[in-house]
Amino acid sequence: MKVDDVATRVSVEVDGDGLARVEMCRGSGNAIDLAMARALLEAARECEKAGARAVLLTGRGRSFCVGGDLKEFAVLPEERLTGHLTDVTDALHGALRILAGLDAPLVVAVQGAVAGAGVGLVAAADVGVAAADAGFTAAYTAIGYTPDAGLSWSLPRLVGPQRAADLLLTNRRVTAAEALQMGLVSRVVEPERLMAEAVRTAGALARGATAAYGATRRLVRQALATGLDEHLDAEARELGAAAVSGEGREGVAAFLAGRRADFTRRASVPLKTGPPGSASPESPHLEPPRPEPPGSVPPRPVRPGPAPRDGA
Repeated sequence: MKVDDVATRVSVEVDGDGLARVEMCRGSGNAIDLAMARALLEAARECEKAGARAVLLTGRGRSFCVGGDLKEFAVLPEERLTGHLTDVTDALHGALRILAGLDAPLVVAVQGAVAGAGVGLVAAADVGVAAADAGFTAAYTAIGYTPDAGLSWSLPRLVGPQRAADLLLTNRRVTAAEALQMGLVSRVVEPERLMAEAVRTAGALARGATAAYGATRRLVRQALATGLDEHLDAEARELGAAAVSGEGREGVAAFLAGRRADFTRRASVPLKTGPPGSASPESPHLEPPRPEPPGSVPPRPVRPGPAPRDGA
């Protein structure tokens, strides 16, 4: 496979605020062939390497992503197909693992047809913004396949086990309005507002408290797998670490001063937690703002946009 095969399928741009814009741009409904899966993996690695503070995943064209490239799969001889699909899922799942492990929240902007692994990409997001004309179909069992892209793990957690089974087994099409009602996406907007809403939301997150976002993402993912006592202990540990971090100190200082917090000058580092209610002495706490020399004018804080709104 040529390097260009990967480079022309997914583009990555990281702006000065740390917002990584990842766009699937293959055409053909952004169907996931091996090159596309590998391109998504490289894009995730680039987000990690660049220290992205938020990631916005989009798909160019009429559809976000229609799932696996069945035309590619169909021409392979039987003795090669299993190995090929393993290569595809290894790359795609590698991308999802990296994105899940970042502190940076993942926002998706979804339009048109969304099927198979495309639904898995939506379900992996922290915030899903869908155009009102989007439609979602699991599609796997309709061709005798089984789910990938984490969909059999994420969908039950979002919509409940029985509804997930319904969607995965019957492959019925779900409208954007129904996807919002059941919890597959966070908000629905008119098609012409899709990108503006997604960029506004992701941009505000990129200017926010990235390390605190990362800890919150971990707590949310762990919530369904831990008991209440264990989870309360985890919350106490994360809160103790956050309170003495640079982000925590800046947030409280800004609140008491009646100004908007400026988190963008502080490096994003994972919050290392110790015993409940305290931070580990080895935690790489962030430096507090340095006082300005007398007579100087302090820089104006970067002001995030208004808080995201649910619904259209």
